[in-house]
Amino acid sequence: MFSWVKQEQGGRNKEGEMYQTVTEGLQTLYTKKLLPLEETYLFHDFHSPALEAADFQSKPMVLLVGQYSTGKTTFIRYLLEQDFPGMRIGPEPTTDGFIAVMYGENEGVVPGNALVVDPKKPFRKLNAFGNSFLNRFICSQMPNQVLQSISIIDTPGILSGEKQRISRGYDFAEVLRWFGERVDRIILLFDAHKLDISDEFSEAIRAFKGQDDKIRVVLNKADQVDTQQLMRVYGALMWSLGKVINTPEVVRVYLGSFWAKPLQNTENRRLFEAESQDLFRDIQSLPRNAALRKLNDLIKRARLAKVHAYIISYLKKEMPSLFGREKKKEELIMRLPEIYTILQREHHISPGDFPNVAKMQDMLQHYDFSKFPSLKMKLIESVDKMLANKIAVLMAMIREEESKQPPAMVSGGAFEGSQDGPFGQGYGEGISAGADADDWIVSRDKHRYDELFYTLMPVNGKITGVNAKKEMMSSRLPNTVLGKIWKLADCDRDGMLDDEEFALAQHLIKVKLEGYELPTELPPHLVPPAHRKNPTADALYNNTED
Repeated sequence: MFSWVKQEQGGRNKEGEMYQTVTEGLQTLYTKKLLPLEETYLFHDFHSPALEAADFQSKPMVLLVGQYSTGKTTFIRYLLEQDFPGMRIGPEPTTDGFIAVMYGENEGVVPGNALVVDPKKPFRKLNAFGNSFLNRFICSQMPNQVLQSISIIDTPGILSGEKQRISRGYDFAEVLRWFGERVDRIILLFDAHKLDISDEFSEAIRAFKGQDDKIRVVLNKADQVDTQQLMRVYGALMWSLGKVINTPEVVRVYLGSFWAKPLQNTENRRLFEAESQDLFRDIQSLPRNAALRKLNDLIKRARLAKVHAYIISYLKKEMPSLFGREKKKEELIMRLPEIYTILQREHHISPGDFPNVAKMQDMLQHYDFSKFPSLKMKLIESVDKMLANKIAVLMAMIREEESKQPPAMVSGGAFEGSQDGPFGQGYGEGISAGADADDWIVSRDKHRYDELFYTLMPVNGKITGVNAKKEMMSSRLPNTVLGKIWKLADCDRDGMLDDEEFALAQHLIKVKLEGYELPTELPPHLVPPAHRKNPTADALYNNTED
């Protein structure tokens, strides 16, 4: 799964168990400590199926969700820079099923029924959703460099209007929830012309409750509107999302046009390029954070399993031994919110750790409470020890293994060459402007800077810091920024500026006012010719002046 999986260096916990890798440690802890608790209290029937080896060893996965014709399949093709088996693109709802795009030496398609019996793939538990789903689920395999690091899950276009009332034949929201618990990133795609969140889309987003840290939003086809319209579209999107995603934090939204065709409106080109690079960096970081994400998901699962055990055992304890069981069962289901409050106080549990009340009440209707197991503190204590001690061992292992051999970032496809060369973000702009020019870029405006310089009464060809400060303060930049500019411009560190150093300071002020960041050290191409150690550069500059 990661480049460090094959390392022989392991970690030993307090009980002497040796883990060769973080993946092995996670799998061992789950199997020995958490799984017995889950099986005892029917956790898999109420919440989530048991985890298997493939769930721990799989590559990071990215789930794409959105209404039809928002560009989900095109987005995958844009990342891979090639077509994948089973791909269909069109303005109508073309993708009518789930497609897992994964790495494979041979290009081809594996149908859903064959996929769920493959122990090497993390999809075996999808078998529970039946043939209606499996007939609409395929794995598209191909040899692509991007897919060596991540897998991508394409989903059916979410319907709106009358179409959303047509049954898909399987529980669409539950399938999304299953994927949401196991993927590393959830990307919600919106079209600049399709901002409405239908009932089905709203239900799909709610299925990701508890996975808010994984969600990113992409406003695709943003080049089809001008700047003024884009501001309105962005505001409308944030308003719509605010009604569905109930979190205090603002969800991250990336703007752009994610396909390899010319922009229809180029006035926001720089914004789109910066946004796409931010999104690429987020996706590229997934392999590095995959082990930490799996560890985090295991901790969340363990906390929920503990709470579930408390609920089930409490219901068992309240049941009468002989008569009135059905009546008592109905009473306990009605009192479930009150029971949650009792358990919160008794076991010092956060309210956020409890499952949804309405869903739990609905599921409890189908069970005989008298057959529920009583509370077994040994199982609870085993999970508590795992959370208190063994998780810390794995955390240390993650840092240790990453320092020895960091996981490779996602490369290939659209990720390849996007940073280097003249088409990299920021190339030839801001502080890097003039890096490949023959002349000193500051000299192009030096005649204007010289006029200012000589009004500041230089002595022996230099102006004092006091006089320079008066002129530099007129830029209205904060003192912290001006202080940094002064340090960069005062090349000989004499506390004064000659005409070239003053021109450099003015150039750096201009760069900052245009919205670019300042460097920590002055790049070689910005060093004034008189302060360079290369006589050839001085001669070249003098010839340019002549």
